[in-house]
Amino acid sequence: MATLLLFRDDAYQTETSAVVTALTPEGGVVVDRTVFYASAGGQPGDRGTLIRADGCEIGIETAVYGPSKVDVIHVPAPAAALPELGEAVTLRLDWPTRHKRMRMHTALHLLSVALPFPVTGGSIGEEESRLDFDIPDAGLDKDAITAKLAGLIATGARVTERWISDDELLANPGLVKTMSVKPPMGSGKVRLVDIEGIDLQPCGGTHVRSLDEIGAVQVTKIEKKGQQNRRVRLAWA
Repeated sequence: MATLLLFRDDAYQTETSAVVTALTPEGGVVVDRTVFYASAGGQPGDRGTLIRADGCEIGIETAVYGPSKVDVIHVPAPAAALPELGEAVTLRLDWPTRHKRMRMHTALHLLSVALPFPVTGGSIGEEESRLDFDIPDAGLDKDAITAKLAGLIATGARVTERWISDDELLANPGLVKTMSVKPPMGSGKVRLVDIEGIDLQPCGGTHVRSLDEIGAVQVTKIEKKGQQNRRVRLAWA
């Protein structure tokens, strides 16, 4: 049975009750529903706590997708006492870490607007994130890009999600900005993230609800990573 991904509908839900549906040979815990984002698309899996029925707490170091890509495996700290199959548990996020990643992820969407070039890669962290762009020329200016980002954040635009069909996405290939990571297709629908009046693209990650929640960010470094590849690093200002 596929894990119900609660974060896709509400990235601000910090905990949930769940039932253990499987234990992996490596010691991972699979449940029927989760608020933990599983590592994908450059965004790390969430950290947090699994609380057993007797109140015992197990630290969860990350979350990843299983081989079937429909189950989320919660990876506990080494030597943790695992719950029983069928046990009722509570999952609780490390919210400060998740929220920083949500703010960073949304800021990266804005970076792809400030630099409207194909994206070749990316990574999201709590303190620093990056996007790689297919840009033939150098000459990028850190301060100018930072100013563009500040202007976009200052709009306070709303951020919402909606779903379209695979066919609708295929009919609008311009929505896809990433060259290396393609949006997940095959289930019949694809999730779009809409920054009102600014950006629209498929994305399965977690984002803030409005741009003014991001705070101040700055471009800290621009690196040449190939003939036409530029890596732009972003951090809190």
